[in-house]
Amino acid sequence: MTQAILDITFILNGEAIEATVATHTLLIDFLRDTRGLRGTKRSCDMQVCGACTVLVDGKPTSSCTTLAVDIDDTAVTTIEGLGSADALDPVQQAFLDHNALQCGFCTPGFILSVKALLQINPKPTRDEIVQHLNGNLCRCTGYHKIIEAVESLVP
Repeated sequence: MTQAILDITFILNGEAIEATVATHTLLIDFLRDTRGLRGTKRSCDMQVCGACTVLVDGKPTSSCTTLAVDIDDTAVTTIEGLGSADALDPVQQAFLDHNALQCGFCTPGFILSVKALLQINPKPTRDEIVQHLNGNLCRCTGYHKIIEAVESLVP
């Protein structure tokens, strides 16, 4: 049986990418296995936990339930596309400053979700922060420090 493949063109972390992908390839597999971007975490495979969150055109997207072909003509940001070792993104720095991580497995998804929130609402209330992050699960932190980190970014 022949697999259907398609050519896609998109922006990945600011870089123009052209790729050929099988139509059944999940975005998470494309990012991790083909592009080597291991910051996107596989966990539930059901769009429940948020560990696989990436930004597609600035919107939080579960890469475990999104087909790679669906990112054609979009801009995708993964955790590797934020900041650098020398200069963390402000959201990354806030998580670090507020000890808003323990094992770190869920952290990339939280950080990208927060980036999206602050783009659409630079001054969210505590309730809006909690509501926006309800699709991201963490088994370690208890969420208090995560919320404090986000609140520290609100002017």
